[in-house]
Amino acid sequence: MMTLVTTDYITGVEFTTLSLVKGSTIRAKHLGKDILAGLKMIVGGELTDYGNMIQEARAIATKRMVEEAQNLEADAVINVRYATSAVTQRAAEVLVYGTAVKFITKKDQS
Repeated sequence: MMTLVTTDYITGVEFTTLSLVKGSTIRAKHLGKDILAGLKMIVGGELTDYGNMIQEARAIATKRMVEEAQNLEADAVINVRYATSAVTQRAAEVLVYGTAVKFITKKDQS
């Protein structure tokens, strides 16, 4: 199980830095759902289809980052950050990145 944290440390653990690791995906919604979302923007309300799309994109990007870290035989990824940007009017990229690290010592959790 890969440890992912947004901090630059893990309490009780010494580690060595391996490399920057990242994962990304570009996702778009079906045109029919896009039209419905456009109508909802007029009357207001949550755009659940887009929320679900971004949530799925985050999961895919995170999985890709973890796979890259595992290829380096990392024990954890620190300083994990997410970024989202519009690629076109109907598609968005989700990028996740962090620093892969290898544990040197691990504090007893007893």
